[in-house]
Amino acid sequence: MAMLLEDIVQSVEMWLKLIKKPQPYVDPNLDPVLLVPGIAGSILNAVDDQNGKEERVWVRILGADYKFRTKLWSRFDPSTGKTVSLDPNTTIRVPEERYGLGAIDVLDPDMIVGRDCVCYFHDMIVEMLKWGFQEGKTLFGFGYDFRQSNRLQETMDRLAAKLESVYEASGGKKINVISHSMGGLLVKCFMGLHSDVFQKYVKNWIAIAAPFRGAPGYIASTFLNGMSFVDGWEQNFFISKWSMHQLLIECPSIYELMACTHFHWQHIPLLEIWREKEGCDGYPRTILESYRPGNCIDIFKEALSGNTVDYNGEMIPLPFNLEILKWVKETQKVLSHAKVPSGVKFYNIYGINLETPHSVCYGSEEAPVTNIQDLRFFQPKYICVDGDGTVPAESAKADGLHAEARVAVPGEHRGILCEHHVFRILKHWLRAGEPDPFYNPINDYVILPTAFEMESHHEKGLQVTSLKEEWEIVTKDQDDLDDTVSSRKPLVSSISVSQGGSNKHSLRSEAHATVIVHPQNEGKQHVELNAISVSVDA
Repeated sequence: MAMLLEDIVQSVEMWLKLIKKPQPYVDPNLDPVLLVPGIAGSILNAVDDQNGKEERVWVRILGADYKFRTKLWSRFDPSTGKTVSLDPNTTIRVPEERYGLGAIDVLDPDMIVGRDCVCYFHDMIVEMLKWGFQEGKTLFGFGYDFRQSNRLQETMDRLAAKLESVYEASGGKKINVISHSMGGLLVKCFMGLHSDVFQKYVKNWIAIAAPFRGAPGYIASTFLNGMSFVDGWEQNFFISKWSMHQLLIECPSIYELMACTHFHWQHIPLLEIWREKEGCDGYPRTILESYRPGNCIDIFKEALSGNTVDYNGEMIPLPFNLEILKWVKETQKVLSHAKVPSGVKFYNIYGINLETPHSVCYGSEEAPVTNIQDLRFFQPKYICVDGDGTVPAESAKADGLHAEARVAVPGEHRGILCEHHVFRILKHWLRAGEPDPFYNPINDYVILPTAFEMESHHEKGLQVTSLKEEWEIVTKDQDDLDDTVSSRKPLVSSISVSQGGSNKHSLRSEAHATVIVHPQNEGKQHVELNAISVSVDA
């Protein structure tokens, strides 16, 4: 009864504004952070140029596919390098609410069921606010039209203006840029084209899951079959794979994710096709054709030669775009020559431990492909390598830059943005919270020494040394640990080491140690080491 009365009193005081809401923790000493997403990672609004009406077209649930086709379907303009909506009265705009964070946080704020599938930087933003970052002071976002080339001048100008505004808003502090996926290519293009601006405003650049050398298997099948933004039942919330396919054929950004042709791949990514051809004897034979990254263009051209879309009753051809390919060659030159300016530090986090498409195969020996234009209707089969499910680890870690550190983290391409291992690494690199000099980002643990005692005695030709050391290991949550490690009983282990004297019958020195590993408690594991050594003088 007393607790209920106390609750009532607190409710009345809150209503009378006698109790103020607790203010979030803010650390004024933090350097600002700018988050840059990857492909499909920004909210896009369509503005009607005739009446000024604005509506969200990526991402939305109701009427999603129809709005996507009418507002986002585009054509590439080789004279400007820009992809322009088929609707001449539509302009695509990226919203700037919450200092740019609104566009890259939750991509459909109206979604309730399945909300996780539209969360982009959401978990990371929440985590960073806990560390003391503040929106508009030390935390910002940069959304962009992901249909465009990563070196489009309009995007470059917007990013330059963003860096300057973040620098000024934070009181002249240099910026930590954190990019994800294709955002890493955008940042690298900017660094290559505007090195002086990058050097002036940026302190650290942290790339996460960036396809520095492309995403070979995934992009090859994207040209032929389209792309799904999410997997499983959550695909029902998004536009059809076919509608996305038609958009991406005219997007320079997708062509810029093709496998790098001049990179020395450990295993060359291939496009393979089982085809039925007439043999020398006049009988049909089934053979497996293999095409390297630079040689598969003819296959894309032939497969998409008859591709069209119906837009307002007009059949518009959408073949594989060779004009975009010309544009992309210039982008690749920019990316290959980009260097980290002096005074800026670069870090790379990439995903591992997932089967990741590397080469792609169509047809089979039993069911070969008879018409290349039918590839659009075949289900691709992937030959996989290690990576994050989308970008091979080999590609992501080959940034071609001077890096302070490259750290592999087990995780899925988009899900890696929610990994606590990544959060701990970022917290360490951003120097947020209490400094942690013992943190190891690669193995993801912290060793905290708590006690150290050593004594030594010398008597009658014997040297006796005793050592007592204790420390705590901070690692993953208890639920993630092996059962033996997280058991409720201490683990006791002993070890002995001896070293022989001048002949095999004499003993020069010997040491014995006991290690006690206590059960984990509140994320920490206590370890005790007790050792004694005895040595005989020569």
